[in-house]
Amino acid sequence: MAKECAITGKSSQMGGSYSNRTRATQFNPCGNTRKFANLQKKKIFVPELDKTFTLTLSTKAIKTIQKNGAYATLKKAGLI
Repeated sequence: MAKECAITGKSSQMGGSYSNRTRATQFNPCGNTRKFANLQKKKIFVPELDKTFTLTLSTKAIKTIQKNGAYATLKKAGLI
């Protein structure tokens, strides 16, 4: 299973890193780093279906569920 949010599709990204010496010389000795999304494993209860789902979600998706409700968000994402 990939480390990806089930609702928003967020996953890791490649990014660079800079040091103070890099800014002075325009030379990048630091290389690339992988930046991971803030993913959490959550159990979500949907009262309309009387079921519990265990999903890997980003923190933005958790906020969206709190705002719009579990059933509407999961239905829009195509998980129900």
